Amino acid sequence: MGLEIERKFLVNHAKWAATKKPKREFYRQGYMLTDPNKTIRIRATDTKCFLTIKGKTEGATRAEFEYEIPKEEAIQLLDMFAVSNLTKYRYKVFLAEKLWEVDVFLGENEGLILAEIELSREDETFDLPDWAAEEVTGVNKYYNSNLSTFPFNRW
Repeated sequence: MGLEIERKFLVNHAKWAATKKPKREFYRQGYMLTDPNKTIRIRATDTKCFLTIKGKTEGATRAEFEYEIPKEEAIQLLDMFAVSNLTKYRYKVFLAEKLWEVDVFLGENEGLILAEIELSREDETFDLPDWAAEEVTGVNKYYNSNLSTFPFNRW
């Protein structure tokens, strides 16, 4: 079984704006199922597309199965079967040999910036970037699947 161990942080807007950034990539995500115990997501980027199935989060860990799919099929699945969706730009930032994924949300989630780091174990230590603010790991409203149905601008 695949596992995802991930911690999530709000991003300080002013510090992020002052940070030199790598090239961003546009993401379109749609959810075929959003349930507290499982989600089924389709993700389309400029270069690759994925079908992802995630289980219930326990702490910072959950089951995750991800499969690359053809772009044409991803777009059809998004258009025909997604019950909710969101868009964002993703920046991949390497810090102290760790990958941080910083999501700048668009549309109804505009104004929200989140950073995630994937770990090999829950108690793994890592350096926190200066632009990382409050930790929101395990706060349900910050899951992308929840942002797709109850967007940031409606809070």
